[in-house]
Amino acid sequence: MLDRDPRIVAGSDYGNPDPEWKRIDWRRHRRSVELPGSVVNYVEIGEGQPILFVHGISGCWQNWLENLPHFGRAHRAIALDLPGFGSSPMPAWEIDMPAYGRLLRDFCAQLGLEDVTLVGNSMGGFIAVEAVTERPQRFERLALVSAAGIINTWNPEERATITAYAWKKLGPTVADRGRWIVSHPRSRQLALAPFFRYPNRLGAELLLEQLEGGARCPAFGPALTALIRRDVRERLAAIEMPTLVAWGLEDRVIPAAAAISYHRRIPQSRLEIFERTGHLPQLEQPARFNALLEEFLDGPDSAGNGAVSGG
Repeated sequence: MLDRDPRIVAGSDYGNPDPEWKRIDWRRHRRSVELPGSVVNYVEIGEGQPILFVHGISGCWQNWLENLPHFGRAHRAIALDLPGFGSSPMPAWEIDMPAYGRLLRDFCAQLGLEDVTLVGNSMGGFIAVEAVTERPQRFERLALVSAAGIINTWNPEERATITAYAWKKLGPTVADRGRWIVSHPRSRQLALAPFFRYPNRLGAELLLEQLEGGARCPAFGPALTALIRRDVRERLAAIEMPTLVAWGLEDRVIPAAAAISYHRRIPQSRLEIFERTGHLPQLEQPARFNALLEEFLDGPDSAGNGAVSGG
């Protein structure tokens, strides 16, 4: 709906000075499941209605460290490493976005997950759209966080080729030198400013988890190529479930203009834009993000005005 304009909400939280995730022995929550043509490693915490968190390109399950403990109190909260990312090996099948969408559906079926809330960040949002548009009956709600899938850049294939080459060369080095990078403010700013608005206001341990878990990703190149060759916007009107669209206003990876496009095209969508926030609102403003997602889960539907949250 074109008349659902965002409104500004005050606030200044950024990061988390006392993260709960550091007090959890995550080894107790690690799982693995074999699916057609792939092995998927994941973490699971809590019981109840399931929430499945899906990371983006160069991501891993640790992209949801600030959110899993919160939702694990009342939900079965799960975050997976997509095949070719994190600790999950490359799949036997050719990587593309529909294949990753099928992977999510197979994963849910194997774990017996029904009425799932699907939460996807960046490429994970794109994959979530693939899953819910092909087989919506397994999913109850959808949350798109800085989601890929709407191409608004010049020469996207040329950019993807250059980016994939650079990541192939630099990714392992970033992972190997992750501890040094996060320990030095200048290097932390240089390496992470494209993704976080204020890297030096986030905990070094949290950033290290992102680098060590996500930098080694053999699927990066083919996933990026597949991502930029497929645009989801013409299928968004078919999404009938309540949908939350959450974005950082200062996202340098996928500009906030894409958030407006998602919001206008999905009938039952709510738009929430986080001011002074980059590409990962769930880590940059976890308290606000968790409260927003919890409110969305408890609501009868998600239609309504958007908001711009300060930070």
